[in-house]
Amino acid sequence: MDIEAEIRALQLDSTEDNNGVVNPEDAKPEVEMTDKVEEEGMKDELDTKSQPVQAEPKVKDKEVSAPEDVEALDEMEIDKKRHLNVVFIGHVDAGKSTTGGQILFLSGQVDDRTIQKYEKEAKDKSRESWYMAYIMDTNEEERIKGKTVEVGRAHFETETTRFTILDAPGHKSYVPNMISGAAQADIGVLVISARKGEFETGYERGGQTREHVQLAKTLGVAKLLVVVNKMDDHTVNWSKERYDEIESKMTPFLRSSGYNVKKDVQFLPISGLVGTNMKTRVDKSTCPWWNGPCLFEALDSVEVPLRDPKGPFRMPIIDKFKDMGTVVMGKVESGSVREGDSLLVMPNKAQVKVLAVYCDENKVRCAGPGENLRVRLSGIEEEDILSGFVLSSVVKSIAAVTEFTAQLQILELLENAIFTAGYKAVLHIHSVVEECEIVELLQQIDPKTKKPMKKKVLFVKNGAVVVCRIQVNNLICIEKFSDFPQLGRFTLRTEGKTVAVGKVTDLSSSSSA
Repeated sequence: MDIEAEIRALQLDSTEDNNGVVNPEDAKPEVEMTDKVEEEGMKDELDTKSQPVQAEPKVKDKEVSAPEDVEALDEMEIDKKRHLNVVFIGHVDAGKSTTGGQILFLSGQVDDRTIQKYEKEAKDKSRESWYMAYIMDTNEEERIKGKTVEVGRAHFETETTRFTILDAPGHKSYVPNMISGAAQADIGVLVISARKGEFETGYERGGQTREHVQLAKTLGVAKLLVVVNKMDDHTVNWSKERYDEIESKMTPFLRSSGYNVKKDVQFLPISGLVGTNMKTRVDKSTCPWWNGPCLFEALDSVEVPLRDPKGPFRMPIIDKFKDMGTVVMGKVESGSVREGDSLLVMPNKAQVKVLAVYCDENKVRCAGPGENLRVRLSGIEEEDILSGFVLSSVVKSIAAVTEFTAQLQILELLENAIFTAGYKAVLHIHSVVEECEIVELLQQIDPKTKKPMKKKVLFVKNGAVVVCRIQVNNLICIEKFSDFPQLGRFTLRTEGKTVAVGKVTDLSSSSSA
């Protein structure tokens, strides 16, 4: 197969008659807008395509092996469509799971009989309005409490795009799980409740609306759809004044979080419970003032991030299990993988062979960047793999380090805390979760000039930008932000609170193969 056919194959074809013309978009490498990034400051620097940083998730969808013999026609159909990972984020009870469930129902993934069953089940629990959320919230604990705990995963398609929905928890106790969902996403849907009092609760200091936006930006979710949900609630009644109020309050905050509101953010009103303005545009009799798109149209119009199918292979591992061998799960951040490839599991440098590749429930011969995969391996046991390990190409393998230099932006320290050498926190970088310690503050960056200050720095306060050395106890696989943005951006959390966001600028104690 020639090189053009191979590149085309990276977009998930598994048939041999796909030796067609290369789509120019498929072959473009990821472009780093470094100059622009420097001008826009630290928060904009933490922006670039799809990202990483994950807590160890217990992914909810049942990981059943796809049948070995998948029809060639089906895989050709898959290949024609682009693929996007969409994470639903926002404050608890904003309606994320209900909106996700409604999308699956409207796109034909769930039949009427199943919906009727969920309606009865919700009614029996005296939770009539929760039935749509049951499509995404599959375990009993979540249904009883009405709170998403794990990252729900589901798939749907429009005429042009295959989507993977990642339904992130909104409760502050489960932010590490939310990080794991956002780490796999290309675009975000920020769900905000328009109901009186609920928007205010989520937006106030300490509310998850704020933290989720900051984390999403840090984790590389470059595009955001802000859906103002519950517009049909009796306290709202599709009020333009309420919608405008929410948009006017969110816009400055989104801008301060690093989003270019004109280019990368789109607001739209919906009702997730009844499905208004989701698959089809809202009727003028219901909402005479809205002239914009519905949710499906907005999702379809989002531009796909540029990806490099020819780069070194990188797939952070988020989960693993046994199934006729060792199977690992993750999102391909760079390069491509095909049956028969020899790869490394880092940081333990285990040489493995790819026995099979699955995308969604389909067995495919080859897969490219941006795809969520299950890869069956030989040469390693399941117990020898941890979440946070990386499946890497043998040539130009990923580095494994215990210390690195990073540029950090301090968001909000705990009360009376001082950020200095010896400060300890939990590091979240792609699917790695590790305790870390600040070893040394090297220099503080002037927020106006973006240049290092001459004065020696011993400690910094909220809002400061500082270059420091960070140490972890175990080897972790990371990259410099300038080389691989997806594997070089991170968050620091202390006592359940995000205190800083950062990017890796230099690697130490490297042991790349």
